Amino acid sequence: MTVIDTLLSSLADGSVSVVDLTAPLSPTTPVLQLPPPFANTISMSLETVSDFDDNGPFWGWHNIHTGEHTGTHVDAPSHWATGRDGSSVDQIPPGRLVGPAVLLDFTDAVAEDPDFLLEPAHLDAHVAENGPLPDGAWLLFRTGWSRFNTDAERFLNADDDGPHSPGVSVAAAQWLASSPITGYGVETVGIDAGQAAAMDPIFPAHHHLLGADKYGLTQLQNLGAVPRSGAMLVVSPLPIVGGTGSPARVLALVPA
Repeated sequence: MTVIDTLLSSLADGSVSVVDLTAPLSPTTPVLQLPPPFANTISMSLETVSDFDDNGPFWGWHNIHTGEHTGTHVDAPSHWATGRDGSSVDQIPPGRLVGPAVLLDFTDAVAEDPDFLLEPAHLDAHVAENGPLPDGAWLLFRTGWSRFNTDAERFLNADDDGPHSPGVSVAAAQWLASSPITGYGVETVGIDAGQAAAMDPIFPAHHHLLGADKYGLTQLQNLGAVPRSGAMLVVSPLPIVGGTGSPARVLALVPA
């Protein structure tokens, strides 16, 4: 049997399962809200073209209205100033959209502190216990935040001091940018912490990772079904020519 035959057989007999890590995309999907004077992207909506009616008696279809960075989506390097001359989403090599998944679970810590930050010490501890991060891996940061993804107010969790959600420190963003990973995935609205606008540099995950030709992956769910290691991630953004990102379907192949 070929390697592909073995994988297909494992999928057929249930020894490997497919877990959907994608949050449903709808008009109620929470969208990042930037303060004035900055412009915000639109929420997702569908415009009916025909619905088995005079405009199309045998078919139904829609026009999609949404932003590149709405719902579960990929951030391409060209999304950020430090990567603006880098790849747009259509230029991401397909081989980098499939790779090993490495999961860090800090759900309990985030339940105690919504502003929890991943630090280099956490990453070093993972490497000491599990070995180096694999080349081309997607590092997934499990926080339990996806439980709020149908409630925009709780998901964005903003007050007079701005939004409060977990993320990485400046030093951890630098650590990840110098690692062999392909990308960094989170359950929150963006790859940076809610308070990242007050860091130096601002939004360090965007600054360091996208500037180092890494990719961001946001608004994931069902990370509880992904093991610490041994799973494979398949990330499928739309190849939008010149796009700085794209909504994506994200699947994990997980051994039973």
